[in-house]
Amino acid sequence: MRQLRASSAPSKQSTSGLLFPTVLETLEAGVQDYVLYYNHERIKLRLNGLSPVGYWLRNTA
Repeated sequence: MRQLRASSAPSKQSTSGLLFPTVLETLEAGVQDYVLYYNHERIKLRLNGLSPVGYWLRNTA
């Protein structure tokens, strides 16, 4: 079984000179993309049609 490294920089596996992301890196990138969408791009009618971050920024300024 492969050991997971505790590194913030993503590692790549090299095969024939090509770089392939690992399954864990692909999952992590997908989760990060979803969190970015969920907080910054999705609009909520309860927040006056703004994203959660947009609503927060508008109310803290």
